[in-house]
Amino acid sequence: MSVSLAQLALLAVLLPTTLLADNPHIGFSKQWTYKHGVTAGQVSEIPAFDKRTNTLWVAGVVGVDVLDARTGTLLKHIDTSAYGSVNSVAIKHGLAAFAVESTNRTSPGVVLFYDTRSRVPSAGINTVEVGALPDMLTFTPDGSRLLVANEATPSVYGARIGTTIPYVYGTSGNDPAGSVSIIDVASRSVVATAGFNGVATSGANLRLTTGMDFEPEYIAVNEDGTKAFVTLQEANGMAVLDLTTNEFTQLIGLGAKDFSLPGNQIDPLNEGTVSFASHKVKGLYMPDGIAAYEWKGKTYLVMANEGDFREDDKDRSAASTFGAVAPLDKLRVSNADSSASELYAAGARSFSIRDEAGRLVYDSGDILDKKAAELGIYDDGRSRDKGVEPEGVALLDIGGRTYAFIGLERTTKSAVAVFDVTVPHKASYVDMIVTDGDVAPEGLSAFHYRGEFYLAIANEVSNTTSLYRIDRLSAHHHKR
Repeated sequence: MSVSLAQLALLAVLLPTTLLADNPHIGFSKQWTYKHGVTAGQVSEIPAFDKRTNTLWVAGVVGVDVLDARTGTLLKHIDTSAYGSVNSVAIKHGLAAFAVESTNRTSPGVVLFYDTRSRVPSAGINTVEVGALPDMLTFTPDGSRLLVANEATPSVYGARIGTTIPYVYGTSGNDPAGSVSIIDVASRSVVATAGFNGVATSGANLRLTTGMDFEPEYIAVNEDGTKAFVTLQEANGMAVLDLTTNEFTQLIGLGAKDFSLPGNQIDPLNEGTVSFASHKVKGLYMPDGIAAYEWKGKTYLVMANEGDFREDDKDRSAASTFGAVAPLDKLRVSNADSSASELYAAGARSFSIRDEAGRLVYDSGDILDKKAAELGIYDDGRSRDKGVEPEGVALLDIGGRTYAFIGLERTTKSAVAVFDVTVPHKASYVDMIVTDGDVAPEGLSAFHYRGEFYLAIANEVSNTTSLYRIDRLSAHHHKR
């Protein structure tokens, strides 16, 4: 394809000079931004693309906004508030599925099915009851099943038992069991509800004493639809779901990242100066978003290591509680894991690639925080917490290469990091997409349509959705 001088000038800004000659050749051009809010209470959280109608469906609290993907104009608002708060949307073969938590969130939620052409409830059964607080859902690759992550957040968390360090929290009085509902799409019925009782555990740093049950956050499915991988964010774990038996087979603790090692530097102070250094503290990975892809016949998992505490923050303390002194004294750490000799922060300030067994294949180290700082969008106010907070993940195959898009929730402008992850253990930074006027990317959707590639970014704080086209460029355009 030909590239104009204007495009080259734009690329010179978007692609750091040191990276131009060495990285895969893609650029990004913004197509449009839509500002939600025509309907009071509507928030831009999770986008999904429907190729049959070239539309983007954006879920957020009171309903789903359907946008024309070509122009970014609102086509319809679908009100779901009668059922509760909508948390997510997924689309396959012209069928849209909404995950809606009950107005009493510890009660069972529902999945609503809509036809993407008519934008009305689909024919036949279109409301299916699932577990408490369905937070995310995804179709299997063939579209035959729908998997629903029932986060089941408690209304009241378990109280602390005793004064020993690390702290131990008891069971909650009202904590519905986290689970994954497996829906047969043809019959619109729940064929299984996979839970965690009796499932074998392995790995390291699986959090079991935080006063809450396992809470499924996000689901990725392998290419042949035989396994699903579920992030258990607050537990610092991943669960493996066998889709031939519809049962969990493993609960894997994801370990901890050592911030004292080279390449893993952090800034622990939110006092106006950004200063990255190596510190004697570890970070629990605690991934939010997860996506799966294949390389050489094996499945690999891309995880955004956001980190998270309980909603009431009772499992969070300043590191000074454990005797830490400046510059670590204000760092927020897990008091269910930390001691005077070992501090554990929430999140790894990175994204990781793991194999099916949860073994770490690649971690982005301190790249995300440092790139944000280089671009002037690092939010120093988040330094003592979780840095840029990688949250959403989307993958896209372009010209035989696999690219990962990582949404950074806590930068001063909307930022999405782009990495070439084709060879999992040799992942490399490509670029950072920064959008003026957008803040806090919550969900991402990467897709192709009629030979073009796109990335949709739903920004929660600015309540905007932006669409970028991803352009493939010839190698000679990158020569200096």
